[in-house]
Amino acid sequence: MDLESYKYIVVEGPIGVGKTTLTRKLAEHLGAQAVLEQPQENPFLEKFYRDAARYALQTQMFFLFQRIQQLQELAQSDLFHTRFVSDFLLEKDPLFARLTLADEELKLYEQLYQHMRPHAIQPDLVIYLQAPVETLVERIKKRGIAMEASISPDYLQRLCDSYSRFFYNYDAAPLLIVNNEHMNMDEREEDFQQLLSHIVEMRGKRAFLNRGE
Repeated sequence: MDLESYKYIVVEGPIGVGKTTLTRKLAEHLGAQAVLEQPQENPFLEKFYRDAARYALQTQMFFLFQRIQQLQELAQSDLFHTRFVSDFLLEKDPLFARLTLADEELKLYEQLYQHMRPHAIQPDLVIYLQAPVETLVERIKKRGIAMEASISPDYLQRLCDSYSRFFYNYDAAPLLIVNNEHMNMDEREEDFQQLLSHIVEMRGKRAFLNRGE
């Protein structure tokens, strides 16, 4: 399948793995529109990082409403003439909810999620980026976003485990799993070209890209 055939690509993975950077680069390369999460617009996020138990529900609900609105706008677009690269799947939202919400809050969230979840269009391809927790911690520190300073390695490990379980059973779209530990697709063109080659050469529903040191 050539690159021109992909109309809707999603890049996913845990915090700090590089999904937004790759989303922007792919969108620019393909002449596509980037559909990005907007965490800076969530008024509860900084409070959540300081006091997760108190602000988890508000934070999660804001993200759910925000992501649903973005996907509804996407569904109304003309996919025959416009291409999109996004840095989130809606299905990732419950992964975070299960890590942060108390039992009764999670029940409420899941009821709202099932009620509000739109029949969204499925992507042509999902790129799932992986990296060890140590690498994620280093990248989070390097980008220097103040409110992310309190993200613990334990939370990142649980998040990585949740992503792994989710994508182990994922079959809603073709899936390219990329070990992003030793890749720098923003600054090393050969890494980015290797990714593009794997996309073009994909056969079937699942493929892997693992570049060593």
